[in-house]
Amino acid sequence: MKACSFLPAATQMVYDMGLQDLLYGVTFECPEPSRAENEILVRCVLEGHDYSSEEIDRIFSASKAEGRSLYYVEEEKLHQIAPDVIFTQDVCEVCQIDTKCTQAVLDRLPNMPNVVALTPQSLTDVFDTAITIASALGHEEAAYTYLQGLRTRIDAVIDRLRAKRVLPKRVMVMEWMAPIYNCGHWIPHQIAYAGGIDMLGNPSGDSIVTSWEKVRRYDPEVLVIAPCGFTTERTLQELPLLEKQPGWHSLRAVANQAVYIADYDLFTQPSAATLVDGIELLAACFHPDIFAIPAALESKVYDLYASKTGVPASGYGRSTER
Repeated sequence: MKACSFLPAATQMVYDMGLQDLLYGVTFECPEPSRAENEILVRCVLEGHDYSSEEIDRIFSASKAEGRSLYYVEEEKLHQIAPDVIFTQDVCEVCQIDTKCTQAVLDRLPNMPNVVALTPQSLTDVFDTAITIASALGHEEAAYTYLQGLRTRIDAVIDRLRAKRVLPKRVMVMEWMAPIYNCGHWIPHQIAYAGGIDMLGNPSGDSIVTSWEKVRRYDPEVLVIAPCGFTTERTLQELPLLEKQPGWHSLRAVANQAVYIADYDLFTQPSAATLVDGIELLAACFHPDIFAIPAALESKVYDLYASKTGVPASGYGRSTER
């Protein structure tokens, strides 16, 4: 069995379930150590460029309007591997290469592999993709062991919120800054499990452009900024895009000093396990008097106002070093 993953989330779940010996090819965005241990098969024309959020949005919008993809497959390497299974996705053609983009290359392979397109929309769907992946690799039982541990962690958060009779916080998780995008797909479900409600979000649906005026009217108590594909360091470089917006300092989240920057991989392009990490992190952002950030996640969140005032904030790690 030879498998290739054209989706970082699938790659991460293959590793999470201990099935990495079956993996032979990955993408340029897949997590380490997968890129060191496997051929990199999927590339993007934007690699090596330091574009701003506005430039990235403009480039992707133009390529979509022209019917072009910014991703491409290293065809010769793929032929050499001759995979039995390829994992791809059809959720977002902007974030990752999709099945349509890869089909022409696959049609030229001597033997057509089993193409497993993963299209999760909800948190439950993401969990189900772990079963789909493990089954395609002939090890379905690995998924059930993996998911049992993740559900136990979610139950622990829910039980604590229930025991403390916590009311949900009015929050926003922002998926992009220029233009502003709300959160979609499984992120509103993560928010709910963490003890929040995002009334700007789009559960099980696409994230969409959301006007700044709408954000101001909504006036969240807590704001989490986690642009797709951006680490905390990258987001901090462009934070002035938000800080210069009219009424920024009058937002309740700003007045509450409850603005957090988080790494994208806890929310977008995720594995089932990193989504659970995201739930635990959000619970600490929403309810710092009840939850603390797990030590393993401290480098993945930046408490904006604690860093500026020097006042410690409930055990948050404020280092942006990865």
